[in-house]
Amino acid sequence: MAKKEMTIGKLAKATDCKPETIRFYEKEGLLPKPKRSAAGYRLYDESHQRKLLFIRHGRELGFSLDDIGLMLGLAEDQQSSCREISRLSRKRLSSIRDKLSRLQALSAELTRLIDQCDDGRIAECRIIEALKDGIVSR
Repeated sequence: MAKKEMTIGKLAKATDCKPETIRFYEKEGLLPKPKRSAAGYRLYDESHQRKLLFIRHGRELGFSLDDIGLMLGLAEDQQSSCREISRLSRKRLSSIRDKLSRLQALSAELTRLIDQCDDGRIAECRIIEALKDGIVSR
């Protein structure tokens, strides 16, 4: 049974990914080099599509390309332990929670500044004053 082959344009459309990004992932070694047609066009198969979707989802979750590359490598051996995958995922979750905490603090600070604003003149604007003074929380 022959594998279904597709051009980079079809792969891009099937995965909602730009051709430049696909070529970048190839260059970085995350996607294996595809076969080439007699005319020199890249010919991808369903395994490329699955890996590209894996990479995209990993990026959406905020994993680094290095982490995704490691996970792709580990995923090749279905019998290996997923301890490293769990460690990377816990590390990523911790980073997300830290960012959420900082964003919540920024939201509270900006809300406080907005609440102090009476829509008067710039000379009396509490938001501008706070930005100039650098007193907005970081």
